[in-house]
Amino acid sequence: MTALRSGHSTSPRLTWYGPDSERVELSGRVFDNWVAKTSNLLQDELDAEPGMAIRLDLPAHWKSFVWALAAWQLGMEVVLDGTSADLLVTDKPDDGAGTGFDAVVAVPLAALAMRWPGELPSGVVDYAAEVRSHGDVFMAHNEPEAGTTAVRAAAEHPHSALLEEFAAPQEPGVRLLVRAGEGLESCLSAALGAWKGDGSVVLVHEDVDVTEHLLDNERISRP
Repeated sequence: MTALRSGHSTSPRLTWYGPDSERVELSGRVFDNWVAKTSNLLQDELDAEPGMAIRLDLPAHWKSFVWALAAWQLGMEVVLDGTSADLLVTDKPDDGAGTGFDAVVAVPLAALAMRWPGELPSGVVDYAAEVRSHGDVFMAHNEPEAGTTAVRAAAEHPHSALLEEFAAPQEPGVRLLVRAGEGLESCLSAALGAWKGDGSVVLVHEDVDVTEHLLDNERISRP
């Protein structure tokens, strides 16, 4: 994942447009910090190790992008097809789907959420409340193996080929518009392709109108 952490230290790496006029812009450095903190939470609090599977029961969102990169940095398998896994990360911890996992993490999607709004089921980890206490630099306890599975979705892809097989090809340096309504798998694939080529991503919620003003203001690459 080193290739995805290069460049863009102060310029936008990921910009999110959400409902209710929500706009979140993450520079390369800030995005890397979120990924490192999340990897540290996984490793230090949830005993995550290379080869373990983590199901992301989340919509396409800047926080789900953080979780995917944090898991891959640890050498974990990111499960996007709803099948079994060791850990569950979800924005719906009250729907009863958390049984059968070693740990469940609740992720509030509001940008400024400092904790989960309301009561959580017993044993569920509150991501917003816990993540900020973790370090901005990640040091793996165990080195991941390149041949292990990185993505379980419509097809499986190993860590060694994540950027070659799973990432969708993009123009170098692209400022890429990604529509969240296309689903997490498709959005992650597109974003990885942009970051591989040292580009950046504008991720837009399906309820947000993609206007000419937005395209021009964000300097989104046009066909």
